[in-house]
Amino acid sequence: MSSIYSYPLICTRGAVIFPMQELIIEVGRKASVNSVNHALTSNINLVLVSQRDMNCDTPGPDDVFDVGTIVRIKSSRVRDDHLKVTFVGIKRCNIVKHYFVDGINYVDVEELNDQFTDSIELEVLCKKAVNEFNVFAARTNRPGFVTNQISKYSGEMAVAVVDTYAQICLISYLDKQEYLEELDVEKRIQMMIKNIYKEKQMELVEKEINEKVKESLEETQKDFYLREKLKAIKNELDEGDGFSTGIEDLQERVEKEPFPENVKAKAKEEFKHYEMVPNNTGEAGVIRSYLEWLLNIPWYQKTEDNPDLNKANEILEEDHYGLKKPKERILEYLAVKQMTNSLKSPIICLVGPPGVGKTSLAKSVARALDRKFVKCSLGGVKDEAEIRGHRRTYLGSMPGRIIQGMKKAGSTNPVFLLDEIDKMSSDYKGDPSSAMLEVLDPEQNNQFSDHYLEEPYDISDVLFIATANYEENIPAALKDRLEIIEISSYTELEKVNIAKNHLMKKQYEINGLKPSQMKLSEDMILYLIRHYTREAGVRQLERVIASLARKSVLAILKENKRSVNITKALVNEWLGHEVFDYGNKDKKDEVGVVTGLAYTQFGGDVLPVEVNYFKGDGKLNITGQLGEVMSESCKIALDYIKANASKYHIDSEIFRNNDIHIHCPEGAVPKDGPSAGVTITTALISALTGRKVDHNLAMTGEVTLRGNVLPIGGLREKSLAAHRSGIKKICIPKSNLKDMDDIADVVKENITFIPCEKVDDVLKEALL
Repeated sequence: MSSIYSYPLICTRGAVIFPMQELIIEVGRKASVNSVNHALTSNINLVLVSQRDMNCDTPGPDDVFDVGTIVRIKSSRVRDDHLKVTFVGIKRCNIVKHYFVDGINYVDVEELNDQFTDSIELEVLCKKAVNEFNVFAARTNRPGFVTNQISKYSGEMAVAVVDTYAQICLISYLDKQEYLEELDVEKRIQMMIKNIYKEKQMELVEKEINEKVKESLEETQKDFYLREKLKAIKNELDEGDGFSTGIEDLQERVEKEPFPENVKAKAKEEFKHYEMVPNNTGEAGVIRSYLEWLLNIPWYQKTEDNPDLNKANEILEEDHYGLKKPKERILEYLAVKQMTNSLKSPIICLVGPPGVGKTSLAKSVARALDRKFVKCSLGGVKDEAEIRGHRRTYLGSMPGRIIQGMKKAGSTNPVFLLDEIDKMSSDYKGDPSSAMLEVLDPEQNNQFSDHYLEEPYDISDVLFIATANYEENIPAALKDRLEIIEISSYTELEKVNIAKNHLMKKQYEINGLKPSQMKLSEDMILYLIRHYTREAGVRQLERVIASLARKSVLAILKENKRSVNITKALVNEWLGHEVFDYGNKDKKDEVGVVTGLAYTQFGGDVLPVEVNYFKGDGKLNITGQLGEVMSESCKIALDYIKANASKYHIDSEIFRNNDIHIHCPEGAVPKDGPSAGVTITTALISALTGRKVDHNLAMTGEVTLRGNVLPIGGLREKSLAAHRSGIKKICIPKSNLKDMDDIADVVKENITFIPCEKVDDVLKEALL
């Protein structure tokens, strides 16, 4: 009597697996998922058996076949709330008994062995089976059965070739089940040869039918085309189907204009195709739309760059205050192009906070170069087809945004702004940032491929300018192709000049005012900057000035005033009370309160840190919406102090008998970043030792467990925030001394920068 083995069971809907074969199945039913999970955790095999009725949702013992396959799990992964499992067949088996335990179907099975005897007849049958299978595989484009390393046609080979045929070639699960249940190998081979012959005959019959249908269709189409042409000849073309309207103009353009040869050939091919289809069909509309796109985008149209470097510099200075580095880079590009008379356009990326003038700078570059300007907003783009276009087979297909932008520009060398390149995302439709790689690679964008256009398009003369708020959010592969130019926050002096020379002029024009009708002094602009805006750029400042301009117009017309002089009282009346406190640092030295510096999406800001302790059992409480990085900084700071408690004259018992609370005010605002370590450490030591902290001092830097101060980013923005808050001294990491060149002169004149290498250097300056 054969041995009985017990395995978890999986019932499939028409899926049959053979020994030594692989099969991928999506497992979704709860009992089957339980069986798979149990097999994975216990490292055991399962039994796979097919249902008799594929529509049965909860099959019982009578609803499945008696013969199945013992399998092992090769791999599994979760996909859309289902398990996608790859099984490998081991052996045929006969199910003896079903039972259910802990949500899992189990079966007792006895293994089934193939029945054959090594004989001349079997060897001949096996050889014939291999040959027939390989001929069948070649005819149907399937992989054949390799016998190079097998010296003799054995029974094992016969089993392998028949099971392979049944697994990959048979369609009906009932036929597969028949092969699975047949244990006699010779009968199984005969079944396979019979099936192959049957399929061959069916293919021959189908081929004959197809040829007859094709001949019939060709005759029908020929008659149809002749009748349509005859109708077109008889009717007046202008009043008929409208073939001549627009299409003849496009044909004339192809003959007269200097399009590239490949474009002309493609257009002529499409014209021929158009003539062969009825004019009132959807296909005719698709062809016509394609021809219009193909011939209306610029192929040879080009503008001449402005060669006068002084004139270009004047335009850049006229449009923008400051921004020294970006302006220098544009002038360098112009100078090299003028010197070499040929230059592949670089891919410039302007990185900076919102409102600092990235988009308007790109427009100024276009004006300085005498080039057309076009903008493409990439924020929220998820579909690769947005960049590369849709294939013409789809309904409503059209080119991607790059080709659309080129058509809008009307020249082959515009300034093309790729706005918010750091805000692209991806989903199941593809990764648009990968499609941008070809666009932004000067070595291959002379053959840019758009799915809709189908012809290579040269965008190597385009001056691409990308913008981003966060450099770290730009995909790494894209970042490698970009020349990063940082645009930092503006100082108060720069904002005053921008408001006086640009924003006010713009609002005068928009609101129909003369400069004499609304008087806004420099002191009042500074008051607006300090108390009604807190930003890196000037976007909010422009809104505030626009609001004052509108209210001035209303006052002039309603109250018959000749002009309005903007005063502090008038600002408070029109705009409400002051929104922000200028110089919002602490007014006196306190214990456990330290002023830190942070870099936010709006530029720099001060970040006070408060620490207190009280009777408890050694817990650390962290509040104020601190992110993961800052929470780790809190733990590192506390552990450093615990390890060096005696050094700072702190009783180690204080950590066991008290709870410590670290808090950052403005709890509703999320905060994170690797630059608050020294601030937290100083606040903790101040609270635990009772020593006050200098309220005129701020600090930034990350700390290690050994007390080292690590470098940070955004020093310019942070120092501007400190200056805005009235801070007199800043402790910075010694490694950041190289960034001092970027600090505004007005900040250097009013703030003392103290380089620190160790936490002790910070404490020496901070603790009184």
